[in-house]
Amino acid sequence: MRLLILSVFLIVSTSCWGQMDSLLMASKAAQEKINKAYLDPERSVLLPQDFEGFTGLDFYPIDSKYIVEARFIRTPDEKPFLMPTATDRLPEYVKYGEAHFTLEGKDLVLSLYKATDRESNYLFLPFTDLTSGDGSYGGGRYLDFELPVEDVLLIDFNKAYNPYCTYNPRYSCPIPPEENDLLVRIEAGVKDFKSH
Repeated sequence: MRLLILSVFLIVSTSCWGQMDSLLMASKAAQEKINKAYLDPERSVLLPQDFEGFTGLDFYPIDSKYIVEARFIRTPDEKPFLMPTATDRLPEYVKYGEAHFTLEGKDLVLSLYKATDRESNYLFLPFTDLTSGDGSYGGGRYLDFELPVEDVLLIDFNKAYNPYCTYNPRYSCPIPPEENDLLVRIEAGVKDFKSH
């Protein structure tokens, strides 16, 4: 009996580790994809003086601690609102749902938003945390998600990226709503960018 329990434990453990390895590889692939775009002169949003000599963005080390499973709660009765941006542009979004999770021993909630001006299967998650202005971009960072089909959402903060306006002032970037200010340090994803 003891041998059977140990075998089951080993199978489950190996499966969990295998799944985490896959998630960490996906984190790395996402960061490489971002860098590939920024290194491409045809697609890069960088200013010419910043592109010259650019070798890639600076990321926090990939860390499994920042891949969290959240309980997704749909919020169907929300009213659309105009989200402030770095310019006078005011795109319309509606709060689509909430992600409830635990990190650093704290129970946290992040709201996810859906653009109302186009048909999209994606949700937008802008957030700030205690690294904002102290390691990461002061205006916050973003994550994107496909519309969840279940009540579980996997949040990988290693994939957090900066708004385009971090690199180029001609872009208009949404400012994360106050409700998405996390009172923890998310030392994952892209770091702040220093322009030349």
